[in-house]
Amino acid sequence: MAKQDTSSARVTIKDVASDAGVSVAAVSKVLRDAYGVSENLRTKVRASMEKLGYRPLAAARGMRGQTYTLGVVLPDLRNPFFADIMVGMNNALERTQYRVMMGLSQSDEALEMTVVESMVDRQMDGIILVGSTESRTNLDYIASKKPMVAIGHHDPDAKHFDTVNNFDQQGGLLAVKHLAAAGYKRIAMLSMMTGTSTIISEREMGYRRGMMEAGLGKNISIVPCSQVMRDVQLATRRMLLGPNRADAIFCWTDFIALEVISVATELGLRIPEDVAIVGYDNTMYCDFAQNSLSSIDQSGELLGLQAARLVVERIKGRVEAEHFVVPPRLVARRSSTRL
Repeated sequence: MAKQDTSSARVTIKDVASDAGVSVAAVSKVLRDAYGVSENLRTKVRASMEKLGYRPLAAARGMRGQTYTLGVVLPDLRNPFFADIMVGMNNALERTQYRVMMGLSQSDEALEMTVVESMVDRQMDGIILVGSTESRTNLDYIASKKPMVAIGHHDPDAKHFDTVNNFDQQGGLLAVKHLAAAGYKRIAMLSMMTGTSTIISEREMGYRRGMMEAGLGKNISIVPCSQVMRDVQLATRRMLLGPNRADAIFCWTDFIALEVISVATELGLRIPEDVAIVGYDNTMYCDFAQNSLSSIDQSGELLGLQAARLVVERIKGRVEAEHFVVPPRLVARRSSTRL
């Protein structure tokens, strides 16, 4: 449908009401997603908005109490798992007026808080933190300012904000059980260098538990590493060279596991005959033939969908905390399956 030329003047709510043949109050109710608005009225008003090219001013909506924007803070844009989370959020918000605005924390607590404060200043209605490393005190402070949900942060006793998580300890356990059952003995974990991430500590606990239950406690080896690719390459080389080299590596995320595959290949090692590799997230790149990466699936789209649902519920008035947990499952592929 062709849009009206609005170059000479901005289309107003009155113009929309006139075109739709309804009152200004009715249009306002549709814009506010008010209770009791019929689907027929909603369809009629939105058709006129689309026809006239009407877009409500965020600043004006903020003065009336809502901007219908949600701030999402991601630690990184390179990790494909975060794209899965964003798809889930967008699916949840598709039939609502809410739209997402993103910010990057680079896994830095101070920068994360700066980004959050900018979102609060811009009157965003709610905030979703992904992979936050903030303390409970800081998270409670953010939640006192705006409705908030944390994805990838284990804090089941939190009362002022919601959490959405994978059962990360179980995921680590599944990875080790799978590798031990395939006959691998020197199973190492390539972990993320952090002192505050609850998901990393949970996955490490699962790894340790799996090693102990498999009778491989003496072979426990957790190698912390930054996300800088050069550091990942050096750490992987140290794990794969020498007389007691790892015969299997469990990586805290697929993004890192793919680089481990590259290093092992460069060293002339066969996967999985010489070394098995298991990632975490089950992102789309695991299925590529050259990778065929076994991975722990934590349903990224579902995490994003639930986080969006919970933050909108809080915006609408819910105050009781909810802590949603997704059970993990292992998807075995060639990288860890000995023929």
